[in-house]
Amino acid sequence: QVQLVESGGGLVQPGGSLRLSCAASGTIFSRYAMGWYRQAPGKERELVASISSGGTTNYADSVEGRFTISRDNAKNTVFLQMNSLKPEDTAVYYCYLSYFKSWGQGTQVTVSS
Repeated sequence: QVQLVESGGGLVQPGGSLRLSCAASGTIFSRYAMGWYRQAPGKERELVASISSGGTTNYADSVEGRFTISRDNAKNTVFLQMNSLKPEDTAVYYCYLSYFKSWGQGTQVTVSS
């Protein structure tokens, strides 16, 4: 059974940075693409960034140039480095392994002064 556990969320001021982590277990992690999604109150869940098994990355226009997705296959972990955070980045962030349609439990990110 695939399990995904996110960590690293919190409260940060506008312009600040956070690094989210998602640790995977129960599968050969390196074989699969991974994604980070977010859901703000009253809004639909949206794709923030994705990374293929080979390391190809893709970003939503709203985070391009500010967020970086990466993976460490030896540690079965995917990361989301978030810089220059804005209040509109406030949301619950989820990691997703599409092949198994598996979601993590989510981690709250709040950007506020």
